Amino acid sequence: MMRLLKWLFILVLIVAALAAGLLFSKDAIAKAAVEQQIRAQTGMDVKIGKFSLSVMSPIATIENLTLYNTADFGGTPFLNIRELHIQFDREALAHRELKLKLLKLNIAELSVVRNDLGQTNIAMLAAAPKLTNSTEMVDFKGIEVANFSVTKAFYLDLKNQKNNRQLNLNVQNLVFRDLKTSGEFYEAFVQIWERRTGK
Repeated sequence: MMRLLKWLFILVLIVAALAAGLLFSKDAIAKAAVEQQIRAQTGMDVKIGKFSLSVMSPIATIENLTLYNTADFGGTPFLNIRELHIQFDREALAHRELKLKLLKLNIAELSVVRNDLGQTNIAMLAAAPKLTNSTEMVDFKGIEVANFSVTKAFYLDLKNQKNNRQLNLNVQNLVFRDLKTSGEFYEAFVQIWERRTGK
């Protein structure tokens, strides 16, 4: 199931886009900038319900973010994030380093889709190019406290709907500390998956 969780690198892109958003003073402008960055990095459409950003005390919150699959994968919602709350380390950010004091991530739904050619949206994302220079303006330095909640995961087979599945994970406020790399971030989700599925 490790492969199934490779989609989580997209969350690193979202965090990087949020860091880029700190360059803007107005929430509406920052929201548009974050949406544009996510579209550029993923090729997927995105909608953000609410975005708030405080430059004086570096805190960013996104509510009701929906990332949509491309047309090849039916255009259905891929990822629905109920809340993404981030508290930045201000001193690190001043040195163009992204160190998070707190990352609170509440995922309502995740959909893995297999298209008519047998490809999955996960595999396509895993094969996506690396971050462009616009989001490499900060160097990721880890997360002190990560609080994860995941409600549901879906598997959708566009060719054979008999294969469709729903998994109710119902993970609430699972806390990890001192995640130093993106690899450790992914591993945290692998642990969530293994705890809830036994796989």
